[in-house]
Amino acid sequence: MMNKIEHIGIAVKNLKDSNELFYKLFGEPHYKIEAVESEGVNTSFFQVGENKIELLEGTKEDSSITKFIEKKGEGIHHIAFDVDDIESEIKRLKNEGFKVLNETPKKGADNKLIAFLHPKSSNGVLIELCQEIRE
Repeated sequence: MMNKIEHIGIAVKNLKDSNELFYKLFGEPHYKIEAVESEGVNTSFFQVGENKIELLEGTKEDSSITKFIEKKGEGIHHIAFDVDDIESEIKRLKNEGFKVLNETPKKGADNKLIAFLHPKSSNGVLIELCQEIRE
């Protein structure tokens, strides 16, 4: 079961410039920058009240963020939902007819296990499932 919106991901061309822009918008600086080499992205997180905004900058020509920006331009890339048990949620959503892009959760930014639902199965919205990594 999904608990809450974990964050909204925004694809950006230039993380440094976008960090400055969103700092002006929110009145607070980002709290974390993190590279996710496996995805070919640099991320930056802003806390806005109880919500988070993740800025994503592609670092490779073949990264999903670089391709997204080439096709659609900068903007909202995905909505992420916090879940307690990502593997159970993947199984539940598959049984409900959603197309899961990665059936095995992988390590993402901000100490999370992540998996994505294909936008074609969710009205054009890329959905990310996030579970806090418990160590």
